[in-house]
Amino acid sequence: MDVQRSSLTRFAWLSIGAAVLTIVLKTGAYLITGSVGLLSDAVESLVNLVSGIMALAMLKIAERPADEDHAYGHSKAEYFSSGVEGGLILVAAVSIAIAAVLRIIAPRPLEAVGLGMFMSAAAAVVNLVVALLLLRVGRRHNSITLEANAHHLLTDVWTSVGVIAGVGLVVLTNWLWLDPFVALLVAANIVWTGMRIVQRSVGGLMDVALSTEDMTAVRKVLQTYEQTGIQFHALRSRQSGARKFVSTHVLVPGDWTVQRGHELLDRIEADICGVLPDAAVFTHLESLDDPASWEDQTLERGGKKNQSP
Repeated sequence: MDVQRSSLTRFAWLSIGAAVLTIVLKTGAYLITGSVGLLSDAVESLVNLVSGIMALAMLKIAERPADEDHAYGHSKAEYFSSGVEGGLILVAAVSIAIAAVLRIIAPRPLEAVGLGMFMSAAAAVVNLVVALLLLRVGRRHNSITLEANAHHLLTDVWTSVGVIAGVGLVVLTNWLWLDPFVALLVAANIVWTGMRIVQRSVGGLMDVALSTEDMTAVRKVLQTYEQTGIQFHALRSRQSGARKFVSTHVLVPGDWTVQRGHELLDRIEADICGVLPDAAVFTHLESLDDPASWEDQTLERGGKKNQSP
């Protein structure tokens, strides 16, 4: 499947539709059985719905073209979506834990377990299919929003599997405490997932560097030019939603013409874009023979030059 990023909102709509369907199935399962474990599963699907709506809004913002106020585009909007989703997951975990503790204090038998488990299993299948699709598309188009949504849905699938197993054990053993205990395990798993999503969002908002794999690919490109006597320094990178940014200073012999240096930079930028198709590459030409070139490597260099001695 090959879609343009401008059409990614259709997958957010798919996530919303899946969330509505699973909420109906899981809520029905809870009302039929009275299982707090199934209730915890339904609460997580409610979070899926809110997250899907948030993802749709942020994807619409992220796909806007660059403008005067946002010269580098709007792709960072996706980090807000995944950050809110991670926070909502944590809220859901607390709600589930409270319900589980109350059920431990006041246990109650389960009813119509077979039908409830079937409905929960059907919801898990829906989530699994949608999650795998979102994960595939999100990775292909570097959409943290779709990836976060996909991971949340996969967590929901494992939640459903655990809840179904727990309810089954309650039926086999008549140990009513197992139902809220499973709900507490679900809450713990949700907390772990939420923390990971929030951590990734914070990293993106803080301009985290590109992955080790991406930077290795960039350095291999630069190494081919270093063999000809060209040197590089101040190599930097950052990830901004789906966009990748790479910048470096290129040092060439001082007697080169501007035209020759410009042609070299064009080739270097094209080669880097060849290994990182989604990257925006910025290069700065400097002279190997100028001592000032070797001092021009830090982000604060401009301010330091203007400081009084």
